[in-house]
This record gives sequence, C-alpha cells and structure tokens, in this order.
Amino acid sequence: MKYKLGDFVRFVDEKMEGYVTRIIDDQMIGVTGEDDFEIPVLASKVTTVHGFEHGSAKTEQATIKQQPDNLPFERKGVYIGMVSDDKASSVVHFYVINTTSYQLLTTLITDKQQQFKGEYAGIVAPKTTAKVYSGQLADLQLWPKFKFQIVFYTTQNEPVPAPIIVEEKFKAKDFSGTKKQLPLLNLQGWMMQLDEPELIIDAQKLKESFYNPTKEEAPIEKPQTEVDLHIEKLRNDHQFLNSAEMLKIQMDHFHTSLDAAIVHRFPEIVFIHGVGNGVLKHEIHKVLSGNNRIQTFMDAHKEKFGYGATKVILK
Repeated sequence: MKYKLGDFVRFVDEKMEGYVTRIIDDQMIGVTGEDDFEIPVLASKVTTVHGFEHGSAKTEQATIKQQPDNLPFERKGVYIGMVSDDKASSVVHFYVINTTSYQLLTTLITDKQQQFKGEYAGIVAPKTTAKVYSGQLADLQLWPKFKFQIVFYTTQNEPVPAPIIVEEKFKAKDFSGTKKQLPLLNLQGWMMQLDEPELIIDAQKLKESFYNPTKEEAPIEKPQTEVDLHIEKLRNDHQFLNSAEMLKIQMDHFHTSLDAAIVHRFPEIVFIHGVGNGVLKHEIHKVLSGNNRIQTFMDAHKEKFGYGATKVILK
C-alpha cells in the first residue's frame, strides 16, 4: 500500500478529491472529501496530488548530530505527541518528541492479536521530532498495542540513561483531556512523557496523611430544572468515546442531577435525552421505576421536545 493516512488524492475516473482517512486492506482505502463523507475506493483508482504536505507538521529527518557543547545538557524530555491531521481531522498522527540533548535510537513495533509489525526505526536528533505512526480515530478500539524502544546516545561526557521500553494500548481516555501546546511541534494535541522520573514516596508525608482530619463534604450543587443529557453537552471529546462510554457518562450525570434535585426538594425535573435509538431513555425509565422518591414520570412537553425528554415528579 503506497498511500498513508492523511495523503491528499484525486480520483482517476471522476472529478473528486479528498484525504485518505482509512486503510481498509491492501487494495482498498477510504477517502473523505469536503462533504466529510468517506468513500471506499480501490487504491488503483486514485492518484496522489503533488504539492500537498502529508500530515499536520513537517517531520525533521533525524541525523547523527549533537548540540553545541556550550548549551546546557538536557537529560529529560522524551514524549509521544498525538496530533489531529489539519486536513483530515478523523486521522491522528503520533510523533516522538525529543527535547533532550541525547540522540534517541527509536523503534516502534505494533502488536495486533500477536501479529507484529515494525512501524518505525530511526534516530531522533536532539530538539527534533519524528512521525512514527498514523491512525483513524474511529477505529481507536481496534488499534494495536504499541511497543516503543528508545536507546540514548551522546558523544559528550554525560551519563547515559537506561533504555526505555514502553508498551501502551491507547484508549479513548488518552484523548479525553484538554489539548495542550506540544513542544517543538508548536501544535495543539495530546502528550505523554516516556521518561518521567520514578515516583518517590515520602514516608513522613504518607504517615501524616493518615492523621489529617476528615474534610467536610462539599455542598451538593443545585441542578437546573431542565438537564440536557446529550453527550456533546457533557463532553467536548465525545467523538473519541464508544457508545458504552457515552452511556455511562450520560447516566452518571443523570444520577447526579436526580440526587441533587431530591436533596434540594425540587417538585419536578426534566431530563432531555433525545430520541436516538432509545437506549438512554430506557435506562433512565428503568432507574426511575425503582426509585421510591419518584411519584411518577412522563414524556415532557411534546410540543417542545417531542418524545426526547422525560418529566419526573418528585415526592
């Protein structure tokens, strides 16, 4: 397969073009155009459009080079940076970010159900980055396990750390935090540090923590009278979550709001769950049916919500 995720291609037989957003198999790829609709197509039926850069940032080709001796020697700062493609947002690129003064002899092997594949092998020079992998966010649950192996090298009179070997199976939570500015790339994305210092436990502080008085529980915040449970209202990273994770987040918010309404003695509260496939509504009604603090519940304001909301009358 000569194409990579994020490549800009043009259809041979049609006046269409877009970005490669999925590698289906050795012959088929998925191409997403301006309408955000992904079209499966034979790789032989498209051609690369020259003049477009692949990915979100230029990757510097690493060569054996050292920083000048008069600069401070940086011993920490090896990261994996994850950046959404600037043209095909459903694609994420992985970079090794080296802010140290060491050469990093780096390899990446993926393991998908005991099927191993070498994805990258190279040298990441000091203060540079290297793109090592690209993936389709929608297939995150199917991603392989990543095994990074990094060996440190320097010609200077400096101690060399032990090699880093990290195995990581990325999950939706790894992309749930707020994006931050990634060093060297100068792009917004997610980041994990591979050479974090070992956790040192302070025995005295640990002992003192057992004698701290119990903190008073924070007062329960009064909820809104209409609680919107649409996932996009609750999380700004919902595109990275699967259906089970979304349902759990929605139900947790429902339970919290319902409990708060009971504590604050609301006469009624409305939960906006939408119509969808009916799973969220069913789970809400199942909880309400078994709660002895509920007088009754019904569809709320059909002229306003249709069948997408439930009004709860509290005792």
